[in-house]
Amino acid sequence: MAAKSATGIGAALPRSEDRRLLTGAGRYSDDISRPDQVYVAMVRSPHAHAELFGIDITAAAAMPGVLAVLTGNDWRKEGLGPMPAWGNPKDVELKNTDGTPIFYTPLWPVAVERIRRAGEIVAIVVAETDDAAHEAAEWVEIDCRILPAVVDPASAVAGGAPLLWDEAPAGNLNLLDEKGSRDATDLAFSNAVTIVSFVSWNQRVTGVPMEPRAALGEYDDGKFLLEAGGQGVIRFKNELAQTFGVEPACVHVISQDVGGGYGTRNHTYPEFALVLWAAKRVGKPVKWVCDRSEAFLSDYAGRDLHIKAELALDANGHFLALRNENIANIGTHTVSYVPLARGPTVYNGVYDIPTAHILSSGVFTNTTATASYRGAGRPEAMFLIERLVDIAAAETGIDRIELRRRNIIARDAIPYANAVGVSYDSGHFETSMDMAMELTDWSGAPARKDAARAQGKLRGIGLANYIETATGYPQERAEMEILPGGMVDLVIGTQSSGQSHETTFPQIVSDWLGVPYESVRLRTGDTDFVASGSGSHSSRSMKLAGHLYRQTTDEIIERGTRIAAHLLEASPADVVFRDGQFEIEGTDRRVHLFDVAKEATGETIPEDLRGRLRAEAEIAVPLPTYPNGCHATELEIDPETGVVEIIAHIGIDDTGTVINSLVVDGQTHGGAVQGLGQALMEFCAYDADSGQLLAGSFMDYAMPRADDVPSFTLAFNTVPAPSTRLGVKGGGEGGTTAAPPAIINAIVDALSEFGVRHIEMPATPERIWRAINQSKHWNRKKEDHHG
Repeated sequence: MAAKSATGIGAALPRSEDRRLLTGAGRYSDDISRPDQVYVAMVRSPHAHAELFGIDITAAAAMPGVLAVLTGNDWRKEGLGPMPAWGNPKDVELKNTDGTPIFYTPLWPVAVERIRRAGEIVAIVVAETDDAAHEAAEWVEIDCRILPAVVDPASAVAGGAPLLWDEAPAGNLNLLDEKGSRDATDLAFSNAVTIVSFVSWNQRVTGVPMEPRAALGEYDDGKFLLEAGGQGVIRFKNELAQTFGVEPACVHVISQDVGGGYGTRNHTYPEFALVLWAAKRVGKPVKWVCDRSEAFLSDYAGRDLHIKAELALDANGHFLALRNENIANIGTHTVSYVPLARGPTVYNGVYDIPTAHILSSGVFTNTTATASYRGAGRPEAMFLIERLVDIAAAETGIDRIELRRRNIIARDAIPYANAVGVSYDSGHFETSMDMAMELTDWSGAPARKDAARAQGKLRGIGLANYIETATGYPQERAEMEILPGGMVDLVIGTQSSGQSHETTFPQIVSDWLGVPYESVRLRTGDTDFVASGSGSHSSRSMKLAGHLYRQTTDEIIERGTRIAAHLLEASPADVVFRDGQFEIEGTDRRVHLFDVAKEATGETIPEDLRGRLRAEAEIAVPLPTYPNGCHATELEIDPETGVVEIIAHIGIDDTGTVINSLVVDGQTHGGAVQGLGQALMEFCAYDADSGQLLAGSFMDYAMPRADDVPSFTLAFNTVPAPSTRLGVKGGGEGGTTAAPPAIINAIVDALSEFGVRHIEMPATPERIWRAINQSKHWNRKKEDHHG
């Protein structure tokens, strides 16, 4: 959409928050301090699984500067229970196939009776300095009996596996959900000419936000104050109120700048409750700052999904059905089932697959809990279907693009309902693929492959179509007030952790109201004025902000028109609103919006119109949209080392109406880099015997660097969402969703001459080198060379 103005909807406006953040004026969690604050250190278990008998705090409590050492027994002596579970999306039903209820684990902020993972908090030390707290933490002794640990779901559900929760009715298998039709799918498979199979593991990763978690807690006269970065303060407020058994009004939460979220910071972590508890116990503000190794141990992880699937095709290469088993490693606690709920609902990607049967299991292990990491199930689903399509192309001999064309959902078939009840409401899927191929120069790839081979390199190209269901928790609230001093005040519950809300929300409102962009301010992240809202996740922020602020804008203009008519001594029917002015059509009589706001509270205004010029809008029902697109990757591999160089990455995204292309491109860049990281290097590895995390630092957990990433080529295939007032679908997750299958498809293309059918993520140089050297073809070439 072309911009109506230099700052309105469609304008590629530089981010207004950047000046503040880049000049060091940001206010992140660790920037918050109090003059009289003290510090807390979390004492974390070195054992992955143990029966806990007691904690000896004697030596630690006697250390200089120590104010308190607290354990799970102290927590329970105060009558405090576990923290509340967040639950699951209300619009996607998850249930056990046998009808039994899903067991939701209690979340004790400090271990009680059982230790279930390495890094679980077993005690806290409060001291006058951070150094004193950490020094004393070394002297806490754990009295326990070490138990066998299990870190992978297949072993966890095998006979004789150690059980994590005695209360769980089905042992470590806590969920077995079924979607689609088994009978219809089995019938389709019985009529298939070709059946292709795929077994894979979408490995465990973590968000690694630039800013590690931190928190400052205060307690005064029955009220708690928490300052901690996150993706939504209302959730923190409500869950902490439940934790301490107080009214929500007794909990005040502030979250200012947040250095990255990605879903992993959507949750009320145990440390947040513990700093508040400690502050109440010692009578001083208590601060905690997580270091990077502690973050690897305690931040919730993502992905970790084992997949087994089959795709049935007829003689012409048309898809008939999909059978899929998903086994999710949910770790120690039921923090989130969103990935298992969401992923299977888009099992078919952008292809017409008439029937499916999908079994999804959730399994407890002695690992950190997994949560809704960027994309939450959709990246896993798109990886599955896009790899299956390439594998099917190789097995049938049908060109992989032609196979996609034969099965892609046609424009005139939309709205399209898939076999599990999800209806795609918009999208031009084949157009996105065509655009990606054009920008990639797909037809020239064979010549480039030959040229690379002459230089001793293996070149490959791959693409991946994708679709997402951007829904999230539906509750959201927006407030708008026109201030007499010439400002527009916006309040909303969703919160930025890098998504540029301070730029894009004022863009849409200034456009609609016809006021200067600089006159619109956004306030978020403080429960003193944010009344409700579900935070930032699932690409929901602009979608819902645009939807709700269009409502408040219309309401303010409607009431403002009636007030202006009174001031201009005219009929409301004769007053129009244009460019920030209420005017009588065909005359020069007009009054500005800000002047109307000034007069609105005056005694001369009729009583039914009198009052601040403000409006509120709220939504509590799901408003799903379906961002989609196609990403393509071209790369080269050094066959002697297995090292991959990404030559080009192209992204075509349908995010619906584009408010600010600079912002959406930035989100796509970040998402694609995260997807590249998972495809090539990131992996939260655990030792299978001890349950210890092996990737506990940047020496062990590889992250993409600037020189790993090419300049991206991006374009939009814009099809506005029909379900939202602004037409926005969401643009925060497409890169993460599409990049991994595009990259792996390109790697397999590069290695196809060696008979490589698939390579697992992360596709490290060693893994690629082994795939090449296990090939008889490569070994013959080496023998010929040396001979």
